[in-house]
Amino acid sequence: MGRPLIGLTTYGEDARFGLNDTFSAVLPMSYVHAIHESGGRAVLITPDAPDSDVLDGIDGIMFTGGSDVDPALYGEAPHPTTKVKPQRDGAELLLLRAALAADVPVLGVCRGMQLMAVAYGGRLHQHLPDVLGHDGHRPLSGPKFGHHPVRLLPGSRAHGILGGEVTVNSYHHQGVRDPGGLTPVGWCPDDDLVEVVEDPSRTFVLGVQWHPEDTDDFRVFDAFVQAANARKMAFR
Repeated sequence: MGRPLIGLTTYGEDARFGLNDTFSAVLPMSYVHAIHESGGRAVLITPDAPDSDVLDGIDGIMFTGGSDVDPALYGEAPHPTTKVKPQRDGAELLLLRAALAADVPVLGVCRGMQLMAVAYGGRLHQHLPDVLGHDGHRPLSGPKFGHHPVRLLPGSRAHGILGGEVTVNSYHHQGVRDPGGLTPVGWCPDDDLVEVVEDPSRTFVLGVQWHPEDTDDFRVFDAFVQAANARKMAFR
């Protein structure tokens, strides 16, 4: 029957083709690579013309990283550092809510996890240095990523995938303040910031604050693709 099809949300950005800048749907290939290495087949979802019929042809959907989630969605004015793309927020919230209603496997990465929290009625810290007093989650100099441990809640899905503790890469200036209806199951022990959320009432709904696609640890993607494959076998 072939690999399970995994939808990956993309960004609308100016990209250079030859000598011309063209507004394009783009996504780092690291996301695609992680899905393919885990046994899935990546299908890119553009932010224009959103409709829940996108879900008819896929077995799982991943909400990827990128711009900040608009604080207007949780009733706040933007911080000076907040950069939003309302079209993307609207399109992805529509798809996320439809996926949850249909129990399609969902994985959120960085911004994707933050979007999940907002969709579940939660709120975000708009600029972590103001709250935590450090830039450890998004270094201002040196390597692209910071690194820190994350401790996982025993008995959670994330604990079953990753064990009790994992060292992660980190590049974000916003974070989950209130996960809403999601269950927080992983934290940075250095500052207690929520790093993993899940919804145990659904087949597979998991969000991680770091960027596993930019590592060689694809266990999160393996578990996600397995859940998508189980859905594929059951419904196709």
